[in-house]
Order: sequence, then structure tokens, then C-alpha cells
Amino acid sequence: MKQVNWGIVGPGGIATDFAQAINEVNGQIFGVWGRNVEKARGFADRYGVEHVYEKTEDMFKDDRIDIVYIATPHSIHYSFIIDALNSGKHVLCEKAITMNGEQLQEIINLAESKKLIVAEAMTIYHMPLYKKLQDIIQEGKIGKVNMVNVTFGSCKEDDPTNRFFNPDLAGGGMLDIGTYALSFTRFFLSSQPTELHTTVKKYETGVDEQSGIVLKNDQDEMAVVSLAMRAKMPKRGIVAGDEGFITVDNFPRADKATITYTSDGSVETIEAGEERRALMYEVEAMNDLILNNKENWTLSLSRQVMSLMDVARQKWDLTYHFE
Repeated sequence: MKQVNWGIVGPGGIATDFAQAINEVNGQIFGVWGRNVEKARGFADRYGVEHVYEKTEDMFKDDRIDIVYIATPHSIHYSFIIDALNSGKHVLCEKAITMNGEQLQEIINLAESKKLIVAEAMTIYHMPLYKKLQDIIQEGKIGKVNMVNVTFGSCKEDDPTNRFFNPDLAGGGMLDIGTYALSFTRFFLSSQPTELHTTVKKYETGVDEQSGIVLKNDQDEMAVVSLAMRAKMPKRGIVAGDEGFITVDNFPRADKATITYTSDGSVETIEAGEERRALMYEVEAMNDLILNNKENWTLSLSRQVMSLMDVARQKWDLTYHFE
């Protein structure tokens, strides 16, 4: 079988984990680029990368690279994705894939015109547990889904110069942790919400520090999402039906969930996959898309999640995200 050659843009923390994942599934990291060339060379030495590029355009134009993994801050994802696509490369990009829906739609149109694959590195879409939970819901084990509830609180250092609170770097909770919460929400709702109500508390720099979001779709399924960047909360998702509810803790990379049944209060544990393989599942999925021409079903979910984030941020008057 043909091997997929990966190029990595941005050899930071998440790229380190991703490189390990590629190597563990016997993949090939052909090249790396970083703003700091010495750091990129150190990265290459650690993970057996053949080439270090001093310019991204040199990587993108190298015919030996099939797919580019972009692990830079999300404020600059768009330009790298556009350049990679224009050079004929498939792209897997860290979350949030773009700053807004307009950028993402332009990327989708470009990828379609060039018959290339673009996907967001959203672990939720590839963890085996979620496919198993969807099957359980389709079987009717928790009855009709009525409500989804998600909490995610990350207590970052109270520092306005930190990238998490820097408006010039698209700081704030929505594009950092909100992507996970809304991806979980949309994954389990039958259709895209058509109603969104929200309120926000802004940090002193003007970005969203904490927020509450209420959603409803045409099937009258509702969701409540709570986000915080200065208050620790569990990464917990709940999918509630009229005959039981599913609880997923540490939901971004979950391999275990419980079902609590309404009739007798009994609890069933559901397990699938392994948390430690979260990034490996992403690598395997992209390899499958490229080599076997599988359907890229996750991109439509990423687009719908981005649309929800756009609406919420517009209601919060966070216009810097749309410049």
C-alpha cells in the first residue's frame, strides 16, 4: 500500500504529540517547518523527519509531501491552509480550523475545486466511543433525545498578555475550548440548531472569558453549553433522552461513558477505543480518506460548528474575530 507522506507546520506541543502518533501507526513524517529553524531541526532529529524547510512554500511545493498537518495558533490557520491547497496538498488543521465561517467556506470551495481533502483535527469525530454511542442512541436505548448539556472550564493564568486572552491572537474561550463543546453538542443533535441564545462575561482584554449558550433545533432538541477560561469545570457531556441519559467525562478524548436508565436507575458502562490513541485515530482517518477515497463527513460538522460560533460571537460583539 502506498504510504502517505506528512509535512508538519509548527513543531510545538500538539505537533509533538501528533508526530508520535504518526510514528506509532507506522506513518511517514517527510518534512517540518517552524519559525525557529533550530527548533524545527531538533524536532526532526527526535521524530525521524527527513527534511527541515526554511520556508513553508518550499514544503508546500515539494511533490513528495501528500498532506500537511497545521499546528500553529488558530489566528494564522487560514493563510497556511490556502497556500497548502493552492500547492496541491491535502490538509489536516488543528482546531479551531479557521477564525470564522467565511474563511472556512472559502477553504471548502477551494478544496472542492482542486479535489483535495481538508479536515479539522477534532478528536471527538474520530474516537471509537462516539460511533458506538451514536449506534446506541439509534437503537433507542435512551429513548428520544431531548437535551444535551456540556461543561468545559479551564482556569488559565490571570494574565492579559497570555495568548489565551490576547485579542490579536484570537484569544478567548470560544475558539479554544468552545470548539470541543459545540462539536460534542452538534454530534449528538439530529440537526443544526436554528435558535441560539447566549450571554458572555468578557475578560479585561475584551475576549470571552466565560459564557453560556442555549440552542434549539427544529426537532425541539435543546442544548446548554457552559464555558469558562478562569474557572475549572469538568469536561463533561450529557445526552439525555426520555428513557435514560449518557454521561461522557473528559469528552474530547473519551474512551468510556455511562448510561443511566430512567426506569430503575441502573447504570451501564460503555467502553470503546483508547484515550491514548486519540491522535492516532486522526492519522488513520486521514490516511483512509486519501488512500481509499472515503467520504469526508466531518467537514460539514466543522462548518456547522463554526457557524454557531460566529452567531454567538456576533451577539457578544467580538468583532475582532471577523476582521
